[in-house]
Amino acid sequence: MACSAVPDTSQAAGLMASNDRRDRSRRDLWIHLLLYPGHTLPTAAAPVIVAIGLAIHYRVFAPLPALVGFIGSWLIHVGGVFTDNYELLRQHPHLPEHPELLRGVQNGSFSLRHLKLAIWACFGLALLTAPYLFDVGGIIVLIIGIVGAAASFFYAGSRYAYAKRGWADPIFFVMFGEVAVIATYYIQVASVVGMSSLYSIPPYVLPGIVFVMGVPVGALVTNVLVIDDIRDRDFDRAKGWRTPAVRFGIRWSRAEFTALMTLAYLAPIFFWLSLGYGMWSLLPLLTLPLAYRIAHTVRNCDCPKDLLPMTPQMARLALLYSILLGIALALTRL
Repeated sequence: MACSAVPDTSQAAGLMASNDRRDRSRRDLWIHLLLYPGHTLPTAAAPVIVAIGLAIHYRVFAPLPALVGFIGSWLIHVGGVFTDNYELLRQHPHLPEHPELLRGVQNGSFSLRHLKLAIWACFGLALLTAPYLFDVGGIIVLIIGIVGAAASFFYAGSRYAYAKRGWADPIFFVMFGEVAVIATYYIQVASVVGMSSLYSIPPYVLPGIVFVMGVPVGALVTNVLVIDDIRDRDFDRAKGWRTPAVRFGIRWSRAEFTALMTLAYLAPIFFWLSLGYGMWSLLPLLTLPLAYRIAHTVRNCDCPKDLLPMTPQMARLALLYSILLGIALALTRL
């Protein structure tokens, strides 16, 4: 299935008429189009849940550090989403990539000033978690937090934005698949054994497997971005962004999506056969039917209206997969 999505000014009226048949309330705009909990909450929670499963497996589970770390990472993630929308509305006010937001600015539901204040609020609230996390995990946690905030802000913020250069996919994979899992596991270990003991604890408390378990999570969360890039490729081209879908075409992005999905669903089999984690590690395969439905749409449709619901569905898939992987890790004996 194919459709044209050329982002010119003449299309704006049609898109705004079809997508905004009635004005959205201010609350609806902020929650569903800016805060976007169906996207931001699952993607922020997925690596945390896997890290919690690992912590239970190694008997170093600490709920409060994991919760505070999740809140901080989610706020940073939301700040990045706000920044992306702010830069879109500031730099490209006539591009109807998100017509509901354009209508919201026009009818006074919100303003760029309010959105900028929300960005500062998100990063400021995330900063409030820093003293506690520093007390538990030391300078390493602060460094990770700074790197995470920079990765979130510079996705679209400032002239150094890396999304426009096509670097977002590997950065998302590393941040959500590796850094988030390792950081959440580390903060729990630091809380349980104490900072002074971190360099003399048994190797199993800081296992190498923590670097491996985040790989399928990173693959699935990155696919959320790949879907967005496929859907918005014409708008990104108009903005001058060189995303993979713009630079290499839709076939490349679909191949990337398929490769990442395959990696995610081969991982549980690898955990079972090669790492000895038992058949519990196959639990994430229960999400295959949902993965197939999403993949079928992504590989066969390129209309924005068909791909729009795939972003939150992919985020929910990443969360469900991570819940099952976390359960599998928690149930597997040492």
